[in-house]
Amino acid sequence: MTFERHKTNKRVVQDLKSRSTFGIIFYILLSLIVVAAANLHERHLFFSISFLLSIWGICSFRLIHLAVSKKMGDRYETLNKNIFFASVIATGLIWGLTYALIMLQKQEYNAQMLMTVCICGLCAGGVVAFIPSRWLSILFNLSILMPAIMTMLVNSINIPLALMVTLFSIYMVLIAYRGNREYWDALENEYLLEIKSLEMARLSNTDVLTGIYNRRYFDKEFESEWKRSGRGNSMLSVILLDIDHFKRINDTFGHQAGDEYLKKTAETLTSVFKRDSDIVARYGGEEFIVLLPGINADHARQLAEEVRYKIKAMIIDYQGNKVGTTISSGIICCAPNLNTRPDSIISGADQALYMAKQGGRDRVAVFTSTHKSNDT
Repeated sequence: MTFERHKTNKRVVQDLKSRSTFGIIFYILLSLIVVAAANLHERHLFFSISFLLSIWGICSFRLIHLAVSKKMGDRYETLNKNIFFASVIATGLIWGLTYALIMLQKQEYNAQMLMTVCICGLCAGGVVAFIPSRWLSILFNLSILMPAIMTMLVNSINIPLALMVTLFSIYMVLIAYRGNREYWDALENEYLLEIKSLEMARLSNTDVLTGIYNRRYFDKEFESEWKRSGRGNSMLSVILLDIDHFKRINDTFGHQAGDEYLKKTAETLTSVFKRDSDIVARYGGEEFIVLLPGINADHARQLAEEVRYKIKAMIIDYQGNKVGTTISSGIICCAPNLNTRPDSIISGADQALYMAKQGGRDRVAVFTSTHKSNDT
């Protein structure tokens, strides 16, 4: 399989538990019906009590284990899985051995017929329920049918019935193989669909040219971070960056050269703003924007200066031509509250960027509460 093994195994075990839980109640009810309807308790009291206690005991254990395993977490995942598998086989063996012993009892035709019907029904239900695990499905089939089949064949008891049950067991094995393959095909298709959905979501949030986030994603994350910072009374910085004289690059070297320069600029930005919480996005044309949660103005200025130096030193070779320019940045930093609006932050960063451009480009400007900018 090409999909995540740990995630899938956990899903399969959960499916097995949910598919088999309802059957546990039926085991208890059917055991009572077999004993009471055939009046086995009147002729074989010890045998009947032993059978009922065994079934009720294993069923109670399985129900308790299902409840407890949910609270044990992933740490005991393997142990719980092994306990679950062992308890399923133990359940099948109890039914199988009881069926074999009833077939050995003379003149218990009603009990034998009733037990045959119950066993075949339980086998079919169990095989289907355990189809997510092919081997568990097959082992349950063998544990519930083989003891009686071997007993009848060895002791020459009702050979036609033994052969019919054998054929039924083989048929159930084939059902297990086919059903398991269909289950895993459906599971893989489900996984691939999930991956495709995630990839589509990623692409919808990514700028096609540069590979970084687009404006749509930034706006969504900015709104969420604005609310989070407001609740936590923490600092939030935004840097708006614009490549200086970018039109000159397009006019002189062509739009493909401009595209290459945008890609390299995006790579430089992501090399500087590399915290998991940092959001770097292409804001439009030659503009980029960075969201920096928990960063004050001085720290944001240092990072913007680092970008400025790297961009100034960045020269790309495009078809034998040396292409390079500078970048200007506008910064705003605040602690969001009810008196400020999210769009005022972007507006402040834009005003700071305008001041940086007016001041001669290739510089960083910080927006202040007096609507003035400190340039560097």
